[in-house]
Amino acid sequence: MLNIEGLRKTYPNGVQALKDVSLSIPNGMFGLLGPNGAGKSTLMRTIAALQSPDAGAVTFDGIDVLKQPDALRRTLGYLPQDFGVYPRVNAVDMLNHIAVLKGLTDGRKRREVVEGLLKQTNLWSARKKALSGYSGGMRQRFGIAQALLGDPRLIIVDEPTAGLDPEERNRFHNLLADIGENVVVVLSTHIVDDVADLCPRMAIMAQGEIVALGAPAELMRQLDGRVWTKSTDKASLPEYQSRLDVISTRRVAGTLSLHVLSDVRPDDTFEPVTPSLEDVYFATISKQRNSSGAVSLDAEAA
Repeated sequence: MLNIEGLRKTYPNGVQALKDVSLSIPNGMFGLLGPNGAGKSTLMRTIAALQSPDAGAVTFDGIDVLKQPDALRRTLGYLPQDFGVYPRVNAVDMLNHIAVLKGLTDGRKRREVVEGLLKQTNLWSARKKALSGYSGGMRQRFGIAQALLGDPRLIIVDEPTAGLDPEERNRFHNLLADIGENVVVVLSTHIVDDVADLCPRMAIMAQGEIVALGAPAELMRQLDGRVWTKSTDKASLPEYQSRLDVISTRRVAGTLSLHVLSDVRPDDTFEPVTPSLEDVYFATISKQRNSSGAVSLDAEAA
């Protein structure tokens, strides 16, 4: 179990990146969803013991992360948002190097582990290829391979599918799902579908705060009967925005499709729509921006 209690962090420029963040995360996939600048990466770096908060505590399976960072790192797998590698080194040599740094000094055991991870991440056929020649998806799979060295019990992946094509994204999803069965995996992303596809529990973060928390299905049920849609043109959009809670707009076949949050049908031109996790996300972020406070979508108070 990963427990986060009352984390606060303000940077020297005055930006409050974390505002009293508290979460309890059991084994399995946990999605942390939020826009760029929400504080997700600050939270991930704090959990990974790469930076210290101004206040609060983080514990994982009895380890005080802030006081025992070395103990945490021995059981941590981390794929940061910007994962750098030596571009001219091949995957085998790079994984061997990282494995030694993680304490896998037995040569035979290390070779077995490295070979197993390259096969698990579908990189075996490209193991001798320089990392500079890897596609974005291949680099992300290599990032997961290095994160899995040492059999970690806590795995943190920060924006892992940004920039991946659909095939690579699907392959990466399958890999994360397999990994997340027996360990804690925290998936930080701004891509709603990543969380919808993978995570039985999730939180939405905005402006340094947890503003919604629970199971995706439960959060969607809380919007039943409250999301309405219609097609319109761009010129009419300001009028709708002035009198209705427009949570999202999307172009569909050349027309503008609106999603509106309302307890009653706005007018006869609107049709009800089954809420999606994207509707939950946009409704939550919209309300947070308007009120800078907690939202009614909180399924479980953080």
